[in-house]
Amino acid sequence: MKKHRIAVIPGDGIGLEVIEAGKRVLETLVENHPDVNFEFKTFDWSSRRYLEQGEYIPEGGLEELRTFDAIYFGAVGSEQVPDHVSLWDLRLKICQGFDQYANVRPARLLPGVKSRLQGAEKIDWVIIRENSEGEYSGNGGRVHQGLPEEVGTEVSLFTRKGVERIHRFAFDMAMSRPRRKLTLVTKSNAQRHGMVLWDEIFFEVAREYPEVEVDRELVDAITTRMILKPETLDVVVATNLHADILSDLAAALSGSLGIAPTANLNPGGGFPSMFEPIHGSAFDITGKGIANPVGAFWTAVMMLEHLGENALAGRLMAAIEEVIGSGLQAPDLGGQATTHEITAAVCDAVRQKAKAVQAVG
Repeated sequence: MKKHRIAVIPGDGIGLEVIEAGKRVLETLVENHPDVNFEFKTFDWSSRRYLEQGEYIPEGGLEELRTFDAIYFGAVGSEQVPDHVSLWDLRLKICQGFDQYANVRPARLLPGVKSRLQGAEKIDWVIIRENSEGEYSGNGGRVHQGLPEEVGTEVSLFTRKGVERIHRFAFDMAMSRPRRKLTLVTKSNAQRHGMVLWDEIFFEVAREYPEVEVDRELVDAITTRMILKPETLDVVVATNLHADILSDLAAALSGSLGIAPTANLNPGGGFPSMFEPIHGSAFDITGKGIANPVGAFWTAVMMLEHLGENALAGRLMAAIEEVIGSGLQAPDLGGQATTHEITAAVCDAVRQKAKAVQAVG
């Protein structure tokens, strides 16, 4: 039997609800699959823990987390904790500590989902976000606080190593897709140092991938292209800040933030990778039972693919598409289904697909 050890960090807000739903779906997926098993361990690393004990991650926490095959993460953020504290003390501490430098965010219009964008059926993108440096490197500071001459600096840090490896990852991703097209997004007309470095290294690496069609777009221009010409994009690579913003736009254009997944990858495998829906804590709907679990399910699909369980990943994705394609959708997609109802329906669909496979076998 192949056992995958999964560290589960539900975190805050609806993260607890959707990750619990995701665990249930994953357990259903292997009910009649004796060759694969999941061993889950849940960590209470959350804003509640921070408020009670003064820390998100206990001493030795990252060392223990490193022993797992993957991390299934919910959300972090609290109305009682400043955002920069919760983000840096939990999510970014894991991402940077485990060198999860490649953030992968697919976006496409799923069956049955309606978008406010005319032509959204043409959306089939993967946004690659540099996840370890750039605008979120944490390089900067504040001096003379509280005085009229107070200064705050936020220094974007770009290294040749960091830029080159994310470009190679993006080119490899483009090579794995039918269209083999890659768009570079920077702001090198105004940011003439780090962004120009990004451009130069991109085209250096491009010479090694003659099969990939490449183009370059400024970050402001790409937003209009995403809306007016979605069919012209395939794989997009951008810096930490730019891709963070663009991937949320991509999720909204393809239906809702509630359905969008993310993988934070350590491609070399020296550390576990982390998988999370992108929707955040969403305290306005926490506890109401209406959080859309599809983002957590699609995230689980990406985790399964990373673990080499492609057949199970395909079965789960087919079940997700079947359920939401039937019209059973959460309020964020205009429906009335609860988290529990969608989860139960996906579990049923998974079981039916397993039976179909067994019948053929």
